[in-house]
Amino acid sequence: MCFSRVRLLLLFLLASLLLFLTSPLAAQLRLLLQMPFIWQRSAANSIISHDRDGFDVTFRAYDSQQPPSELHHPSPIPALLHHVHLGGADLRPEWLAAREECLKIHPGWKTHIWDDTTATQFVRDHFPDLQETWNNYPYLVQKVDALRYMILYIHGGAILDLDLVCKRSLEPLRRFDFVAPAAYPAGFSIGMLLSSPGNLFVRDLIENLPRFKRRWLLFPYVTVMFSTGCHYASTIYTTQPNRTSLRILSGPPDRPNMHMLNGFVDTPLFRHLGTSSWHANDALFVRMRPDDVP
Repeated sequence: MCFSRVRLLLLFLLASLLLFLTSPLAAQLRLLLQMPFIWQRSAANSIISHDRDGFDVTFRAYDSQQPPSELHHPSPIPALLHHVHLGGADLRPEWLAAREECLKIHPGWKTHIWDDTTATQFVRDHFPDLQETWNNYPYLVQKVDALRYMILYIHGGAILDLDLVCKRSLEPLRRFDFVAPAAYPAGFSIGMLLSSPGNLFVRDLIENLPRFKRRWLLFPYVTVMFSTGCHYASTIYTTQPNRTSLRILSGPPDRPNMHMLNGFVDTPLFRHLGTSSWHANDALFVRMRPDDVP
């Protein structure tokens, strides 16, 4: 009798495991967990470089306020600069100063700051099928992240975190269809994104939002990163059939982290104030994996 119960329990556990392994959740989890291991291969032909593009990734060859007439390239990315501030609180003085610096360095660019009122109306007008998903995100940063993709798909341009102080113009990057800065140790950051309107990859980011909307219990940081954040976006990137037009801004071979936006850093394009306030306690656990330590 005891043996029969053990056998039934084992059969039940095996059946449950098989069901899980063939479920949409398991397939999604595999995609998310494999991203760091396949990133280098996935992005190999997308890294912006001098050899491939004649592009100076240090930006020393470009003026800090490079006028488009001097670049002699078509510009599929419009001269639009977006910032997002949701939640109703006043903008911090340092964020206002950072934004003013970016406006000063981009004369002639149209600028827009999205707040709760304009963002809600925008989602209602352009993405009514996603309005419920967007409204019901448990964390405000998820709404901000999802809104980034929606704004870029409809309007295109550049969208920046509010804690990025611009040091140089983004004008040289407008020659590409999509640009994001490389992150360490894998993937890309969504703190700065540039895109042409109607970009198919950005559309894919938007269309997958409901599918990846899961709450990973006890792990708020993982919930954000896996549903709308950098890890999510980088995972969807690896699924794209053609990634050559989806460009990743990295540094030269001897300084691959040159454009990384983690923490308090100075890059050729930005001074990052590092004032993100949404990171939960489990962020430390995620960041302290052995392969995350420089």
